[in-house]
Amino acid sequence: MIILKKEGSGDMARRALKLASWTSMALAASGFYLYSNKYLDPNDFGAVRVGRAVATTAVISYDYLTSLRSVPYGSEEYLQLRSEVHLRSARRLCELCCANRGTFIKVGQHLGALDYLLPQEYTSTLKVLHSRAPQSSMQEIRQVIREDLGKEVLVLFVKQLFPEFEFMWLVDEAKKNLPLELDFLNEGRNAEKVAQMLKHFDFLKVPQIYWELSTKRVLLMEFVDGGQVNDRDYMERNKIDVNEGHVFLRRIFEDLLCSPPIHLPLLVSRHLGKMYSEMMFVHGFVHCDPHPGNVLVRKRPDTGKAEIVLLDHGLYQLLTEEFRLDYCHLWQSLIWTDMRRVKKYCQRLGAGDLYPLLACMLTARSWNSVNRGISQAPVTATEDVEIRNNAAAYLPQISQLLAHVPRQMLLIFKTNDLLRGIEAALGTRASASSFLNMSRCCVRALAAHKKKTCSFFRRTQISFSEAFSLWQIDLHELILRVKGLRLARWLLALLCWRLPAPH
Repeated sequence: MIILKKEGSGDMARRALKLASWTSMALAASGFYLYSNKYLDPNDFGAVRVGRAVATTAVISYDYLTSLRSVPYGSEEYLQLRSEVHLRSARRLCELCCANRGTFIKVGQHLGALDYLLPQEYTSTLKVLHSRAPQSSMQEIRQVIREDLGKEVLVLFVKQLFPEFEFMWLVDEAKKNLPLELDFLNEGRNAEKVAQMLKHFDFLKVPQIYWELSTKRVLLMEFVDGGQVNDRDYMERNKIDVNEGHVFLRRIFEDLLCSPPIHLPLLVSRHLGKMYSEMMFVHGFVHCDPHPGNVLVRKRPDTGKAEIVLLDHGLYQLLTEEFRLDYCHLWQSLIWTDMRRVKKYCQRLGAGDLYPLLACMLTARSWNSVNRGISQAPVTATEDVEIRNNAAAYLPQISQLLAHVPRQMLLIFKTNDLLRGIEAALGTRASASSFLNMSRCCVRALAAHKKKTCSFFRRTQISFSEAFSLWQIDLHELILRVKGLRLARWLLALLCWRLPAPH
């Protein structure tokens, strides 16, 4: 259980120092690992970059310790000073990422998406790395294109080359992932595979690959314009149609109740949830870099409806069947608050006695909320503060947990973090709709597995059970929507009754 405690200014400074040190040490360790394993040019990940990371850590730590030491905790002056230190530290981290590039850019992009966890000063400063990261020089681009295609840059549109690597706990994965991410032919194959896999989603667009003009170092793909998925102003300016097709019964109820159209951020969040639930639970082939710069929203040219554009297919996680099925069972248990099975499947995934921590990390909810039911109530401001304030305190336990879970879980954590950051920006975190979509995919995935090795009669039984479970989920969602609409109408009627009529 996460317990809130009152902290003094010294505690706050030490906690900030601890978090900053962990982040910078992870950046330095990632660079040193790649340098020592000769995956990149030693000049790119040498002592200069490690030195920058160490120096930045020292400056940030000193700033927190000295600036907040003598100010009364919780006072107006303290809050103002803390915000200023956060902002200075965030700018220093951003400058470090831009100077060191590669691994540091990836970590910075990840941190910039954690709106639900990190202070606003950090996320707003680091968001620049989603769309305006340092770029390769034109001379470098021309040289690669000449060598691989024998053409000049003006003839082609190309993807910029940046060394790919993941967050601080993913150092062990570098040897396996980095060569794949730097192979643009692999990226093109991933793009085509996921486009085929999710072709039934008419709201998803994956850019087409032009193979005749692509090599391991050059990727030519269709240009698709759009706004970042967390850019609500872009959505409003472009007046994207958010009407989505509903099943027959739902349409009847909405018409009878004069339901207003679905809010665009909620629709986008639902679409993302459907895509990633299908990837994780049904297919076990997961796009693992969904930061806002890689997920765009646009108006579909032929219908005018909202369409999601998925970019950057260099990093995917292929889940084993055992892991995928255990993960399905765990999420079903979390959604339906079956705490006995939550413990069972957390421990099957390597959590041991730290199973409450794994449940909290996967859901980004407090242990109290997990016990009450994550689909029963939205995230409150108090719970957000609780999670933020205690994040650094649990770093040793988090490290211990991450050392024992399957390696596949590391990229899943990263993916969940980035998706949760998008939901936080859209104001749709922990919506009942997203959990129900996840539950549908879990039901389908588990049923498909059971049907593989059984008789025709047993397969028929499983199909009926699957259909009944999916019907129950549809009915539950419909009831929630009707309740929400009824409550809204009661509140509207109350307001109309309380407010005086205009003269």
